[in-house]
Amino acid sequence: MRSSLRLQLLAWLLVPLTAVVLVSAWLAYSNAKAAAYSVQDQLLLSAARLIGEEVGADDSGLKSDIPPAALELFRSDAGDHVYFRVAAAGQVLSGFADLSPPPQEPQPQHALFFESRFRGEKVRVATYSQPVFAAGTDQVVVIEVAQTLHGHHTFAHQLLERSLREQMLMVLCSVALLLLGLARGLAPLLQLRARMLERRPGTLQPLSGEGVPSELSSLVDAINDYVRRLDEHMRAHSRFIANASHQLRTPLTVLNTQVSAALRSTDSAAKDETLRAIHGSVQHSIRVVNQLLNLSAAEGGAGVPSAQAAVDLAEAVRQVLEDQALLAQSRSIDLGFELHGTPQLVQAVPAMLRELIANLVHNALLYTPAGGVVTAVVEGGPAQTMLRVEDNGPGIPEAERERVFERFYRLRNGRSDGCGLGLAIVREIASACGATVRLGASAQGSGLVATVTFPPPRVAPAA
Repeated sequence: MRSSLRLQLLAWLLVPLTAVVLVSAWLAYSNAKAAAYSVQDQLLLSAARLIGEEVGADDSGLKSDIPPAALELFRSDAGDHVYFRVAAAGQVLSGFADLSPPPQEPQPQHALFFESRFRGEKVRVATYSQPVFAAGTDQVVVIEVAQTLHGHHTFAHQLLERSLREQMLMVLCSVALLLLGLARGLAPLLQLRARMLERRPGTLQPLSGEGVPSELSSLVDAINDYVRRLDEHMRAHSRFIANASHQLRTPLTVLNTQVSAALRSTDSAAKDETLRAIHGSVQHSIRVVNQLLNLSAAEGGAGVPSAQAAVDLAEAVRQVLEDQALLAQSRSIDLGFELHGTPQLVQAVPAMLRELIANLVHNALLYTPAGGVVTAVVEGGPAQTMLRVEDNGPGIPEAERERVFERFYRLRNGRSDGCGLGLAIVREIASACGATVRLGASAQGSGLVATVTFPPPRVAPAA
């Protein structure tokens, strides 16, 4: 199932928004509790002062009357209980004697608030200290008023619910605005998608960057770069198919003509000569097909890292020279091998590496005249390994040394019956191995030197 970019962006925008809402909810709950405590503390302090105002003295001592207005302050639907105590000099004048005393006695005309437990319930207590000047007495009366916390919790929850409703409304409005913003923000991307879908099949024209936001310009550039490379690839593919068709059509046409001539001829000697010509045409066609298959294999598998291994270059050269020995002997060419330095490993697909060496050696044998010399040289060093294939043939003009790597390109001197794919295969395999290929003139003045430079291997040796 494909994921939606719009939903992903919305989710990543909602994550910080949700975190902000949670923090805001926690702050709202803390503020609601603080507000509920503030309201309750003010009621408790007001009740304590009303009680304190009714404390008086007579001949028998201090006395305290509880005014009804002090208890009316706490009338509510929460079902809270209210407790009080009036004490002076450690003696309870009225109220609940077992009510918890304050942790410390407050200063005169000052209040102290704390929480405690009374008769199994949690209560909020306000303690108020008031001096009494009556009948020659100079005493301090401590008034305590306590209330259970049912109303406090109810009030705090009401404040919290109201705050949460407001925040949820803000979240919903934010989500709606985010969706609208995402729709407007993704509109250029959707327009770019529509432009791509409207293109006709096979169209390789670059996209126009007009009106595209800067954030999408890199995507348009990447698409245009891909279109350019795809156009080059398709052109090369078309040229390859056209050239391959030409290379195969010509020998097949010649072969058909030779077969027809052999069928019409009644002379056995002429038939034998025609059969030899047919055999040559078939060999050339097989060579073209094999080269095409090798080029396709080099393009598809030579650069796969999992197929590459560290291969002994000197040993691979020896195997190829053994295979090419009969061709060299038939052309009376001295085919030799030299190893300079220590044997070195190169990173390559073993079969593709042997194909690279075989094409270089085979080309040298084809172009070198009878009685010539072809030498394969391997030079090992700490930083790189080189393979050189030298011959004393006619060589290649400097102006054409780069063009001979093109597919089906052949020199115009008419001295080769190749198909023009050997060096293209060499460069393709070398590129996949991270190596470079260079053609140069022989130090002897005539001939060609093909040099392949390999980097150090990065994988384990092949078994």
